Amino acid sequence: MSATPEIGGRKPLPINVEAGKSYWWCACGRSKKQPFCDGSHKGTEFSPREFKAEKSEEAWFCACKRTGKQPMCDGSHKKLT
Repeated sequence: MSATPEIGGRKPLPINVEAGKSYWWCACGRSKKQPFCDGSHKGTEFSPREFKAEKSEEAWFCACKRTGKQPMCDGSHKKLT
């Protein structure tokens, strides 16, 4: 059985990303630097997920960790109780 990540936030986080740059999205929800990894997943089954920006733009990263489109928001935070 897979562990459920902690909720890192209840709204997506808009981040200005740069083309060609890699960003490491927190998958465990424990990071204090949401939406990005700070190493808090160590000792869990979670690993950060790399996002490499194809173009410079504002990207909406998931903070609730329930998205089906990791690492981007898909609206899953609207179903949280």
